[in-house]
Amino acid sequence: MKTLLLTDSEQLLPASSSAPLAGSGQWPAAALRVLHRVNPTLSYAGWLHVALAGVALVLLPLDHRHVTGLPVWMKPLKFSLSIVAYAWTLAWLLADLPAAAQRAVRQLSFGVALSMVVEIAVIFIQAGRGITSHYNGSNALNGLLYALMGIFILVNTVMASWATYLAWRHRPHGPAGYVWGLRLGLLVFLVGSVLGGLMVHANQHTVGAPDGGPGLPGLGWSTVAGDLRLAHFLGMHALQALPLLGWVLSRRVPRRAVALTWLGTALYVAAVAGLLAQALAGRPFVSQQAVARTL
Repeated sequence: MKTLLLTDSEQLLPASSSAPLAGSGQWPAAALRVLHRVNPTLSYAGWLHVALAGVALVLLPLDHRHVTGLPVWMKPLKFSLSIVAYAWTLAWLLADLPAAAQRAVRQLSFGVALSMVVEIAVIFIQAGRGITSHYNGSNALNGLLYALMGIFILVNTVMASWATYLAWRHRPHGPAGYVWGLRLGLLVFLVGSVLGGLMVHANQHTVGAPDGGPGLPGLGWSTVAGDLRLAHFLGMHALQALPLLGWVLSRRVPRRAVALTWLGTALYVAAVAGLLAQALAGRPFVSQQAVARTL
């Protein structure tokens, strides 16, 4: 458990403390040190993707090609940052499982890290070629790369399912609100992952229009049709949102933290379902006219 590895100078996010986080300006660096000690595999995977995000950021203003309406290096940048958040969050949460679960955590961490490296490699290769990585079976090579990425996305989903099982089988360390936030966050994350299968089935993420049309600046989410990526995005980031909600509630209202964490999860799932229903109906989350009025 990571709690046992924290020294007195590295007491990060303690649920029992009422001291503000701003009291220690060094807590992010301390958190990363602890993260590396408890799960070096996902720590290294995260740092690799930090470096790749830097590469994409450098290339972004230098390469003026566009793919599906966005600068060609925008997708590698977004995916690199997303994988950093995923790898480090998963490592941090699973470090709260008891020692009996840590061997399994090490094994699934390797599976997650490998899956993410393969996925980002395909995304970078296809960006370098100036073509899309997803839903691309235009020739044998593109189909092979897309299939390879799909296989490892499936592997990652299996690893995430294993992590969810472990979190429900073994009680994580921490107050009850945080424990339920962790468990429910993993569960909703899995639902968000499964929503990605809808896009694979449709062979695109836009509903009611081709991919690559007008979209939100930087994000590309369609402003003229439904877009499945919004529900997928919100579902996936339950991994960060719900454990954080449970932790905050455990600090602020410990006696009601569990009930409020479940309520917050229900509202969160309702938001994911609402975005999914809106996308399937072919309606954009934000219309092109609304975007034009704000620019």
